[in-house]
Amino acid sequence: MKTTTLRRTGLRVGLLLAAALFTSACAQHRREEAVASRLDPALLQHAVSEAKSLRARGGRVWCVPFARNASGVEIRGNAETWWSQAAGHYLRGKAPRQGAVMAFSGTRQLPMGHVAVVSKVISEREITISHANWKRNQVSLDMPVIDISEKNDWSRVRVMSVPGNYGRPYKIDGFILAQNLPDAG
Repeated sequence: MKTTTLRRTGLRVGLLLAAALFTSACAQHRREEAVASRLDPALLQHAVSEAKSLRARGGRVWCVPFARNASGVEIRGNAETWWSQAAGHYLRGKAPRQGAVMAFSGTRQLPMGHVAVVSKVISEREITISHANWKRNQVSLDMPVIDISEKNDWSRVRVMSVPGNYGRPYKIDGFILAQNLPDAG
């Protein structure tokens, strides 16, 4: 009788401990997600303002400075290099989060790649992005994007650059979150 009671008590304690650890891990994940998934309106406004100022002076508006200003991800160089440059410095993922930089792969259609900031996650397969120079020298806010990948992994998308018409497929490297990784050294 005593060993059965002890076993039950031990099992209950073990289950409670496991539940507490699981809950703690989930809470930590939610905190990290919340930190990494915000679109800062002040950063977006700054990016739009910088682009307008540049155009007013006769300058060219590019996707890279716009994405850097709107997201806080401090990467430089052509958009096609952002995904690899982010490795080891920023959190990267395959699912969109609000405020993350969406890194388009360099391809024949986009030789220098492209970067945009996720302005809203609408569903598992639909988001909106804010970016520059998709339409030459312009800023586009809240442009719809759909995931057309077979595995629902955001590796291929279509962008609605003309109202009511999703364009050609584009390859996506992933999403860069404006949260620095801790120093490894």
